[in-house]
Amino acid sequence: MTAVSLKSIREPVRTELKVFDRYFKEVMQSRIGLLNWVLKYLVKTKGKQIRPLLVLLSAKANGPIVQKSHTAAALLELLHTATLVHDDVVDEADKRRGWFTINALWKNKASVLVGDFLLSRGMLLALENKYYTILEILSRAVKSMSEGELLQMEKSRKPDLTEEVYMDIIKGKTASLLAAACAAGAASVTDSQDAIKRMESFGMYLGMAFQIKDDLLDMEGSTGKTRGQDLLDRKITLPVIYALSHSEMSDRKQMQRLIAKKKKTRTELHRLFDWIAEKGGVEYAREKMLHYRTLALSEMEPLEDSESKAALAQLCYYVTDRKK
Repeated sequence: MTAVSLKSIREPVRTELKVFDRYFKEVMQSRIGLLNWVLKYLVKTKGKQIRPLLVLLSAKANGPIVQKSHTAAALLELLHTATLVHDDVVDEADKRRGWFTINALWKNKASVLVGDFLLSRGMLLALENKYYTILEILSRAVKSMSEGELLQMEKSRKPDLTEEVYMDIIKGKTASLLAAACAAGAASVTDSQDAIKRMESFGMYLGMAFQIKDDLLDMEGSTGKTRGQDLLDRKITLPVIYALSHSEMSDRKQMQRLIAKKKKTRTELHRLFDWIAEKGGVEYAREKMLHYRTLALSEMEPLEDSESKAALAQLCYYVTDRKK
């Protein structure tokens, strides 16, 4: 498949995305002056909005889009935005997507409270409309994301991290939210548990491929990011796990010590790059990413052919072929 753009992927729900944008701006309002300033800033600095796009495409692939679909998309974007705000506090980040973070502008206390507001706003939106199934889907996602982040804190810098534990981490911290987006989209237009579960699985596999692609971009160097940032932060990712498991004991211990080193020179970093590539870590991660893409595409096969189904397939390729 030739390279695709997000613009072409959005085309089947272009009109619905405009409706969603207006609706989301209404949702992101408060009578509290400070909070309103922060919320307007968040709307202005929004990213690619992959999750609302997934909700609407998943909905349209399973039936006509209704108001419930827009509410589901708003819930996902509220949840995603809340996690980003909280993540920036935890990571002490000053910028995101080239914009100053909320904690950089309004300090940590305001950031945590804004994140809490966004989470509660989403829950109330679901309860007010009695969208209990969608609320359950999102609540499970929040649980999985929290567990994934905590598991990462516990395990990701340990040199003996296994592929199984790594997969548990990315399933929780990254894939669970994309799975929730697809499941919520389907649940907004159908009561079929088979359809909802199928879309949830599609989103989960897509999310796994998405995170592994991030690992590869870190190894290769992506637009606007420092090459090897994960290694500089001493994080063990899939290419590293594979390289370690396919190294002799003496070589493995030497590399584990180098990975664990708090400050690395550029020479040491490039030594790690060469070793990971030599041991097949990059190629293995790429194969694993493509495996999850194939699984995601297979989940879509029972869907009737439509522009939305085709766009979801294109999104699978966009995720794995992107440069940043």
